[in-house]
Amino acid sequence: MARFLLSVILGALLASGAFAQEKKATKKKAAAKQEQVAAAPQEIVGDAKAAHDRKIAMCIGCHGIPGYKTAFPDVYHVPKIAGQQPVYIVNALKAYKSGERSHPSMRGIAASLTEQDMADLAAYYGTPAK
Repeated sequence: MARFLLSVILGALLASGAFAQEKKATKKKAAAKQEQVAAAPQEIVGDAKAAHDRKIAMCIGCHGIPGYKTAFPDVYHVPKIAGQQPVYIVNALKAYKSGERSHPSMRGIAASLTEQDMADLAAYYGTPAK
């Protein structure tokens, strides 16, 4: 009987240790998953009103004039961007900011924009003609 009790107690102790280790591992996995979620980039949602109220001034002078051509650095037809797909606008602005696209004026403007600014401008200009 004593041997049986000892084996039951020993089994319980071993099981509780395994259970504690399993519980620790589960907590570690949950913490790691939470860190991944926190570190994952948040999707940026554009706000057309914010762009209209505070951000379009630097765009409208060139992109809001039908048939406008700039003379710097060369004579260049400036496209109207109203109605363009928002994803295209964001990608173009990112390409100017990174230097992948090389127009000096646009590179200077894009360099000053945050990703939120880009999303806001894309939301504004991505709607039908302005």
